[in-house]
Amino acid sequence: MTYIVEKMNDAHGPGIITIFNHYIQNTFSAYFEDPLPEAFFGRLVEIIKDHPAFVVKTEEGELVGFAFIRAYNSATSFRHTADLTYFNHPDHTRKGLGTLMLEKLIEDAKSRGIQNVIASIASKNEGSLNFHKKHGFEEKGRLTNVGKKFGQYFDVVYMQKTI
Repeated sequence: MTYIVEKMNDAHGPGIITIFNHYIQNTFSAYFEDPLPEAFFGRLVEIIKDHPAFVVKTEEGELVGFAFIRAYNSATSFRHTADLTYFNHPDHTRKGLGTLMLEKLIEDAKSRGIQNVIASIASKNEGSLNFHKKHGFEEKGRLTNVGKKFGQYFDVVYMQKTI
């Protein structure tokens, strides 16, 4: 399948929230417990302002993924480090979309002088942990039993890649 990458804009809000809510309601991938209203997209835009954000669509125009980087920390001494976030539609997993989004994020991050990218991953999200290891990320820290979702405690695993 051919995917098309474009910059995120306000028209993508409903599709992004739909994908995000799937992961909120069904997985440990997103830390929220309750579905988010479409209005949350405005907060997301504020969080990622001044950083690259994009969506991925099929040739038919269906939004099937979104990705962005954001400041790891607001202190200027951390300006060379960014936090990565990306989600793809559950019908479009294991088709190379995650790799496409990661490569695009890293390309954009490098162009902004970012040297380190960080991923925060729930310990119960084995797929994401394995994906990041496969793409050169290393576990650099783990906060034990700090999250609880679906009645289960989970660790938050911090993975890092120098780019």
